[in-house]
Amino acid sequence: MPLFPATIRILPGTWLALLGLLPAFLLCAAGQPQHDSTAPPQAAGSTPGPVAATSLSATSRRAYAELLKLRVEPARAILRDELQRFPTSAGALLVADCIDFTELMVLQNAARYEAVVLAQDQRLAILDESGERGPLREYARAEIRLHQAAAQVTYQHEVQGAWSLRQAYQQLQAVAKRYPDFMPARKTLGMCQFMIGSLPAGYHWFLKLLGLPGSVAAGLQNLRLAAQHPHDFQPEARIVLALVEETYYKKAEESAQLAQQLATQQPDNLLFSYLLISMQKRLHHTDQALAAYRRRPTGPGYLSVPYLHHMAADLLLYQGQYGASLRANQQFLREYQGAHYRKDAAFKLYLAAWLSGETATAESYRQQIAAGGRTIVEEDAYAQRFYEGKIPLSRTLTRARLQIDGGYYRAALSTLHGLPASALLRDRLEEPYRRARAYHGLGRLDSARLFYTRTIALAGKTSYYFAPQAALQMGYLCQADGQLNMARLYFQKALDSPKHEYKNSTDAKAKVALAGLPATQLR
Repeated sequence: MPLFPATIRILPGTWLALLGLLPAFLLCAAGQPQHDSTAPPQAAGSTPGPVAATSLSATSRRAYAELLKLRVEPARAILRDELQRFPTSAGALLVADCIDFTELMVLQNAARYEAVVLAQDQRLAILDESGERGPLREYARAEIRLHQAAAQVTYQHEVQGAWSLRQAYQQLQAVAKRYPDFMPARKTLGMCQFMIGSLPAGYHWFLKLLGLPGSVAAGLQNLRLAAQHPHDFQPEARIVLALVEETYYKKAEESAQLAQQLATQQPDNLLFSYLLISMQKRLHHTDQALAAYRRRPTGPGYLSVPYLHHMAADLLLYQGQYGASLRANQQFLREYQGAHYRKDAAFKLYLAAWLSGETATAESYRQQIAAGGRTIVEEDAYAQRFYEGKIPLSRTLTRARLQIDGGYYRAALSTLHGLPASALLRDRLEEPYRRARAYHGLGRLDSARLFYTRTIALAGKTSYYFAPQAALQMGYLCQADGQLNMARLYFQKALDSPKHEYKNSTDAKAKVALAGLPATQLR
């Protein structure tokens, strides 16, 4: 689930950025996990703690399958007897921790934090004293410690979280070195390596201080190995690899196909429905995303996922269904217990009311932006900057932006037609940028290049995000055309941009793109 990222005091947002993809069990598998033929799954009722365990027991596997559907209480019920019979089983302890951690991170219930961390400490102590040997025990220790790091950072215990992350990373390195064919360790180590390696250069001193070496290339290699070979957690590796490739390498269609495949195979899986909705939204397929939202599984046993309503509110806003968008975001705020996305929700409530012509109501939602929540995630930071800036938005540009976000490119160009010149620099930059995005979405790439370069030329050293994003997109277009020197220049221009609302994510994408280019290009 999205924790998704930006900056903290001793850089807590760095850790959120790093850990946002790491709870892979929240982005998981289709069907029953597969198993290495050299380590067959145990029969039901057999002892789940062999001398050198390499896979989950049948009972732990069934519990994990329920967890992947976000059916937390049924998962706990399945696992309860096994934990009573085999209290030191590494596989059972790992799945139990996944259940607690998933619930904590999805519900964002701060009242549960201390109990979850205490339970993690107890599981780690049991594993430290356990007579069980083999890669599964060592992997379970590293995974539980990593879960603890994510929880500690999320609930503002950044120093403890940094130390826990360091311990987990070192343990993962040790497991991968001692058991090079144990693919689950490569899956998690690969995620760590990639996410650390993609962080902007300004964070490197901090990561070096903690002894956390990152490498985009090594991370991708480990993720691909874990995605290609059968093991309990192979589907996780496939999904995380697909998300990484869609986000950083523009492999959108492959990722969308995987999300659709998983949701089709398991229509009762709420997690796969979430993944499909999120992927379709990111690909600007609003109609398909809303259809997936409306057919998501519901009922007793499923974990509540309030963020789904926030996503739906965005989708409805793109379609101009302002009343329905208001209701969806209000439901999100009623049900959600966390601190993230509150400012973003208030901003979207403002937009829905303002675009409906309800001026007084819109102003009350604008004031709500400053009333609560944090500015760790970029969407919240954008909302707070809007509130503090007090610069009026253009209704025409705002409608066009929402239409483009929704994939309604022709409608956006129609909205922008005849837009009068503005005295505001922000509007003069946004107008060509929106046109570029619309043309890009329609595949009219020459027109897109024209307006991207116009945006960059007009921007100079301003702190708006339009020019850095235009530079990033130009880099991708040049890369696709084989103009690698030009691509390098544009990616570097995105990195060199002044601070803006989306700098962390823009810089990460530009850095990964640069790392993927050949070291030299013949002229």
